[in-house]
Amino acid sequence: MSEPVVYDLKGLKCPLPVLKTRRRMADLAAGTELAIETTDPLAVIDIPHFCHEDGHDLLESIKIDTGHRFLIRKGGER
Repeated sequence: MSEPVVYDLKGLKCPLPVLKTRRRMADLAAGTELAIETTDPLAVIDIPHFCHEDGHDLLESIKIDTGHRFLIRKGGER
């Protein structure tokens, strides 16, 4: 499997990182992985909640120099 595309959401404040991630995930096939990077401190709460609510798998959540990076695998359609 190839490296996931990194979706740069740095500089955006809540709720934009979740809204933009939701919109981006809608176009992906189930099982596709997307990495997002954000500087919003609330993303560590919002992104896991979004994944749980929308049925995606949060594979990784790590602190990076500029904020946080999340690796998400799109879940199956509900």
